[in-house]
Amino acid sequence: MPMIYQPAPQFTTDAVVDGGEFKKISLHDYKGKWVVLFFYPLDFTFVCPTEITQFRDLAKDFQAAGAQVLGCSVDSVHSHKAWLKRDLGDLGYPLLADLTHRISRDYGVLLEDAGIATRGTFIIDPDQKIQYMGIH
Repeated sequence: MPMIYQPAPQFTTDAVVDGGEFKKISLHDYKGKWVVLFFYPLDFTFVCPTEITQFRDLAKDFQAAGAQVLGCSVDSVHSHKAWLKRDLGDLGYPLLADLTHRISRDYGVLLEDAGIATRGTFIIDPDQKIQYMGIH
């Protein structure tokens, strides 16, 4: 389980970026920047879009403050792309695919019995140490 002031667990995974393109994303790509990493359970649910759309609405504010938002769920990039096309369009930040559940497990948000991540938000500083974590 990660802790505040400890190094953030590193990852490399597939993601959907604006325009619906697939891209490999690593936490290391953002070294030197603030990162707001949030987890949500699944794409096609009736509640999950609330935090995703809020981060979308504030993505430019985060960017202006020098922070990169990253969303993550256990869905595939194909599920992310279909869901974005159907409901949201471009977000202004990547959605990470965590099919192996490794990222969710490393960040302590995986509900093992259900096989999904619970909601969690992590603020990671430019040195890639966790400065804030909230799991609910």
